[in-house]
Amino acid sequence: MSPEVLSLIVLLVMFVIATTLPVNMGVLGFSAAFLLGTLALDLTVDEILAGFPAGLFLTLAGITYLFGIAQINGTVDLLIRGAIRLVGGRIAAIPWIMFAVTALLVGIGALFAVAIVAPIALRFAFRYGINPLLMGMMVVHGALGGAFTPISVYGSFVNQLVGDSGLESSPLALTVAPLAFNAVIGVLVFVAFGGRQLLSVRTHDVAAQPAAREAVEASAVTSGGSGSAGTAPARDHGVAAAGSPEDPAPGHEGTPERVRPEQLVTVVALLAFAVCTVVFDLDVGFTSILLGALLALVSPRATKGAVDKIAWSTVLLIVGVLTYVGVLQEAGTIEYVSDAIAGLGAPLLAALLICYLGGIASAFASSVAILGVMIPLAIPFLQQGGIGAVGFIVALAIATTVVDVSPFSTNGALVLANAQDIDRDRFYRQMLGYAAVVVVLGPLLAWAVFVLPGWL
Repeated sequence: MSPEVLSLIVLLVMFVIATTLPVNMGVLGFSAAFLLGTLALDLTVDEILAGFPAGLFLTLAGITYLFGIAQINGTVDLLIRGAIRLVGGRIAAIPWIMFAVTALLVGIGALFAVAIVAPIALRFAFRYGINPLLMGMMVVHGALGGAFTPISVYGSFVNQLVGDSGLESSPLALTVAPLAFNAVIGVLVFVAFGGRQLLSVRTHDVAAQPAAREAVEASAVTSGGSGSAGTAPARDHGVAAAGSPEDPAPGHEGTPERVRPEQLVTVVALLAFAVCTVVFDLDVGFTSILLGALLALVSPRATKGAVDKIAWSTVLLIVGVLTYVGVLQEAGTIEYVSDAIAGLGAPLLAALLICYLGGIASAFASSVAILGVMIPLAIPFLQQGGIGAVGFIVALAIATTVVDVSPFSTNGALVLANAQDIDRDRFYRQMLGYAAVVVVLGPLLAWAVFVLPGWL
C-alpha cells in the first residue's frame, strides 16, 4: 500500500474514532503522526515536529487566556447586561441582542461564547414566551457569524493557514462574509419560528402574567414549534464547552451594577487588543499574552484561575491535527488528493464537492479539525487557478461551520441542554430537522454566493 493511501486511511480512522468516542482528535493526530512518520515514512522526530504550528499554539492560548480573564472578573457579564438593557421592553429584539452579543464575544476570542450566552438566552425565552428554537439558533448563528474575525480563534487559524500557503487572502472578506451569511439565516429563522408574533409584545405584557406568557408561548409553538430541555451526544467542534456561569441572568434587567475598576481596565485591554492586531498588525498571540499579563499584574486576585480557562482541549486538537497534516505533506498525500480533485476537470464542481464534504463531515466531527485538513488538501488545487482562492476559502469556512446547529455539535447540545420546561424529544427532533436542512442547503448556498460568481 502506498504511503498516500495509507495516510488517508489513517486520517479516516481518526475521524471515525473521534466522532464515535470521547477521544480528543489532537491526541490521535500526534499518535498517528509519530507512528506513520517513523514506521512508514522513516522520518525522525524532529522532522515530524516540523509540522507543529508553534505560532498558532501561542495565538490560541493567548486569545483564550485573555478572554478567560474577562470571564473571571465579570467583564463578560457586564457586556451582556449592557446589551440586554438596549432591548428596553421590546421582546422581538431579544433574539437579535443575543445574536449580536454572541457574535461579539466570539469575534474577540471567546471560544465558549455559546456556553456563556445560551443559558441566559433560553432563560429569557422561557420567561417571555419566545420559541426556544428561535432563540437557540440565533445564539448559535451569532457565534458562527463572528467566528472568523482576525482576532478570533477560527479566524486566526484560517488566516495563518492561507497566509503560509502563499495564496491570496482577505481577512476582511473572511470576517464580513460569514457574519452576513449567518445574519441572513437569522432573518429567515426569526420569520419562520415566530419572531413576527413578538413584534407587538412588550416585556410588561408577559412578565408576572402567566396567562399572557402561555398565550405568547402558544403563538411561538404554532409558528415554529416548541422546544425542550435535554441533552444530546456532543462532539467537540472546536468550541470548548467550558461550562456556563452558575446564574448569570439575575441583575441583567434590574438596577445597573457598579462597574469595578478591573472590569473597566479589561474593556480597555480588549479594545487595545483589537486596535493593535487589526490596525497595527501586531502578532495576535504575543499581543494577547502581553495584555493578559498586564491585567494579571494590575489585578492578580481578579485574574486568578485564568490559565485554567485556556481552551486546552481545542489547542491540543488543532496542533495535533496540523502536526499530522505536516506528515501528510511529507507523504505526498496533499499533492495526491489535489491531483485527484483537479482530475475531475471541472473546478467549480470540485469546489462544490469539497464544500459538501467539509459540511457533512463537520456535522459529526470537529469543525476546526475539518478546516485544518480540508484547507491544506485544497491549497494545491487552488494554486492551479480556475476559481478564486478568497471566495473558495470563505465558502469552505461557512460550509464547514454553519452545520454546527446540529444537536450533535457542542453548540447545538448546549442549546438543547438549556431549553426549559418543554418537550425534550420534540425539541430534539426539531433541531435535527433544522440541522438537516442546513447541511443540505448551507454548503450549496455558500458555494453559489462566494465561488460560482467568481467575484472574490
